[in-house]
Amino acid sequence: MQSMFYRYWRNVPKFATTRTSLRFASSSVVIRHPPSNAPREVPTPLVFVSSQSWDKESTTGTTFLSSMLAEKGFTCIENDLCLPDESKSDSSLMMKYFESETNLPKELVSTIRLSTIPFPPVVFARASACLIAQTYISSHPASGMVLISPPASNEVLDTAKLPTPLEEFNYEPKFPIAVIATPRHAQCLRESNRICQSGNVDIITVQDLHDGQIFVEVEKWLDKLGI
Repeated sequence: MQSMFYRYWRNVPKFATTRTSLRFASSSVVIRHPPSNAPREVPTPLVFVSSQSWDKESTTGTTFLSSMLAEKGFTCIENDLCLPDESKSDSSLMMKYFESETNLPKELVSTIRLSTIPFPPVVFARASACLIAQTYISSHPASGMVLISPPASNEVLDTAKLPTPLEEFNYEPKFPIAVIATPRHAQCLRESNRICQSGNVDIITVQDLHDGQIFVEVEKWLDKLGI
């Protein structure tokens, strides 16, 4: 199945999806608009949050997934965030930086507003960046959230990611959430992750985290929600 998607992607004209790149002082944003031949134009944007400087894995598959979903009619916004040096020694400061209206999320919110789409986004994140997504949604509206292979808890992250202890998230999932993980990791999440123990969260298992498999499951989940 994976090879089928890669064959499809190689055959997609490079000019099909309109791409806009922006670079702020401390982050970069790529906006992918649906091509004119997309089957529809979806009013709900998809926002992909990552931080390559903090966790390289957080950017894995982002370009493929956002490009494929843009072909399906979604406006996709990739926002790669960069931490300032002064916050890298304290985990709480790191999360406050991501959450603060005067820092990176303001750039992200401005980008969403400039896209002229009135609906709150579905926020995507992978690996350690799932902490950024969960911090972000605690202060901003969202239509949904997709966490790809999130940490089982904040405690399990090594000190290179979280230099000091960070309290676990205590928000209540009041909007659709999907967690995508391998069967083994999904079992660990069910046992250790409070959010994954909620009945409002869809835990989707994939045999591995190949781009094609994730794309199929994300598309099915969004369709189930009517997005």
